[in-house]
Amino acid sequence: MSSRIIISSNRSLPSRLTQSRKLISTSGVSSPARKAFISSTTTSSASTAFAQQPQQPTSDEMPIAIKTAAQWAEFGRDHVCHGLGRLRDHVVVKGDGLDLYTADGKKLLDFTAGIGVTNLGHCHPHVSRAAAEQVNSLVHLQCSIAFHAPYLQLIDRLLPAMPHESLDQFFFWNSGSEAIEAAIKLARQATGRQNMIVFSGAYHGRTMGSGALTRSKPIYTQGTGPLMPGVFSSAFPYWHQLGVAPSTSEEELVRLAEHQLDLILRQQVNPKDVAAIFIEPVQGEGGYVPAPPAFLRHLRDVCDKHGILLVIDEVQSGFFRTGSYFAIEQLVPELRPDVLVFAKGVANGFPISGIASNKELMGKLDVGSMGGTYSGNAVACAAGIAAQEVYQTGEIGQNVEVRSKQLYKVLNGLAQGEKTKHLIAQVRGMGLMASIEFRNTADPCTLEGVPAGTAIPQNIGKRVQQYCIDHDLLVLTTSCFDTIRFIPALTVNEEQMDRAMRIFTEAVENVAREG
Repeated sequence: MSSRIIISSNRSLPSRLTQSRKLISTSGVSSPARKAFISSTTTSSASTAFAQQPQQPTSDEMPIAIKTAAQWAEFGRDHVCHGLGRLRDHVVVKGDGLDLYTADGKKLLDFTAGIGVTNLGHCHPHVSRAAAEQVNSLVHLQCSIAFHAPYLQLIDRLLPAMPHESLDQFFFWNSGSEAIEAAIKLARQATGRQNMIVFSGAYHGRTMGSGALTRSKPIYTQGTGPLMPGVFSSAFPYWHQLGVAPSTSEEELVRLAEHQLDLILRQQVNPKDVAAIFIEPVQGEGGYVPAPPAFLRHLRDVCDKHGILLVIDEVQSGFFRTGSYFAIEQLVPELRPDVLVFAKGVANGFPISGIASNKELMGKLDVGSMGGTYSGNAVACAAGIAAQEVYQTGEIGQNVEVRSKQLYKVLNGLAQGEKTKHLIAQVRGMGLMASIEFRNTADPCTLEGVPAGTAIPQNIGKRVQQYCIDHDLLVLTTSCFDTIRFIPALTVNEEQMDRAMRIFTEAVENVAREG
């Protein structure tokens, strides 16, 4: 497979974008079109329909008016669940590589990748082609009816990519939260125990089980209790969680976190009642904080000593996001997870997630206890196979290595620069899972090294983010601390990274000037 197909998905914008815009009136004049608003990535038959003039509806059709982009945005605000937040009310009609195109003609540089999902860029040609071909073969076969070929072939592709050879049985579901639910069920059935241990700052989902494990922000579960009982939270080895200065050595952070875990097991829950310890090797919603290798080794030792399962959540950090297939391969190459949880980048935007474990543990599940209507959907599996074919060329990992150096050079430059260093508490991350945390006068830990009397602006991260969005660069904040994260598609090229970093630098310098 050529590098042109692998790395670059920035093709010339196809006519489908123009066609889909025909569904967005610039004059606001209504016209009775049967298909008033359809994604620009629909199949060719639908695309052909875009190019046709709107037909008068027959007596059995319900006419739907063509709307302006502003009218569709207003429609969304009126009819989309109020509990769903957005950066802006753009109506996006096309994605191509790192570019997003809106119904009103904007072109946005996307450094969110669907929150770490489209690792190969929007509409990567190899993945999209595989999914389109599968649609014409088999769309859906419920996993409890029979095997289907893409399900088995995806396992075949993933087996050699597992971070430990013991991970040899799989179950596919749809989302990261559901995969965590599957891991909870496996842990409880396999051990006969109920309780779980998680870490402060963790994000494992927002369903009732996975939400009970989440410790990054209360918004995800507030007002919905009681949540699943039997969850205990210990300190993650991150200076914020331990109330110490950012300059605290990694060795000391690990010592303090190990002590807190020891107290949990001595004061709050007997180890023999703990089914599993869940940890993200790089915390996502916690602020893009890599776990120290020594702490991961300690968790393995604790689990082995007490018969506890170690569940590694690589939902966001997997599939070359950090530069290797899974982050733990870099942090502790010999680490043996009992359960590995994955999602997001596995199929580049198609909804599929999963858990991998060993035959002994999986064999303790009751037949029929796992399943789901759309679990391991054939089209999503086909997309996942194609994505693995791209990952396994090695070119994505190479690109992450080069582009991450380009990214961290700019971020570290801002952290050290005379004009902006008083704004920045820390730069951290792995690969293209990077973050920059800003200082906050309400958080003394972030003010280390700032000369007395230095004026620290308020709401730095939000102001930087808004500047970037105003200049057509999409970036996200993360955690309850003032942090911006960078998760571009792993196909990002030098020019795109340079453009994004120019805008971001301008944003930070602008806040420094304004104060």
